Amino acid sequence: MDIRTAVAAERRDLAALLDDLSPAQWDAPTLCAGWRVREVAAHMSLGFRYSLPRTLAELVKARGSLHRMTDRCARADAAAHSTDRLAAFLRENADHPWQPPFAGIEGALGHDVVHGLDISVALGLDRRVPLDRIRVLLEKVTPRSTKFFGADVGGVRLCADDLDWSYGTGAPLTGAAQDLLLVLYGRKLPRGLLRGEPHARFVTGPV
Repeated sequence: MDIRTAVAAERRDLAALLDDLSPAQWDAPTLCAGWRVREVAAHMSLGFRYSLPRTLAELVKARGSLHRMTDRCARADAAAHSTDRLAAFLRENADHPWQPPFAGIEGALGHDVVHGLDISVALGLDRRVPLDRIRVLLEKVTPRSTKFFGADVGGVRLCADDLDWSYGTGAPLTGAAQDLLLVLYGRKLPRGLLRGEPHARFVTGPV
């Protein structure tokens, strides 16, 4: 699969999804703690809209904390731009070459896919990311990447029920490949998406 083509297609798909959201959905929470849909959408286009000097200046303002910088920028940009513009940023920059630092083109795909799922899964939308895109990301998973994203999957074997893929050893945790991808990116999922004895570790609310 040509990953650059997949990145462009994912951005266009997500722009179309955002176009159809209601005002209430734009203000709904996502799987990104503390961010509504509008903050996630604003964050997804930051790399297109901020030059390197501006990004570095924002990082200095945040005293070197990437987390503080991205949170501040997402909130400010979500307030500054209409929802139509937030969706358009993705569509207009579908072919933009931005990549997360040190993560390559696969990192760009992961950034778009996971943040798109942060929105669609939290809203309960029945969006299925094409499995060829998901497979690229699952095949890049390593203990180092799970640690980076804060995913505690020790003692768990993740098994996709829609893809010939598994990861880890231990008690089986079963679900759709895209939901297991979210687990590997440190997300807590709504109830009913995961199955298996360890599922309580990876869901929000009572089980």
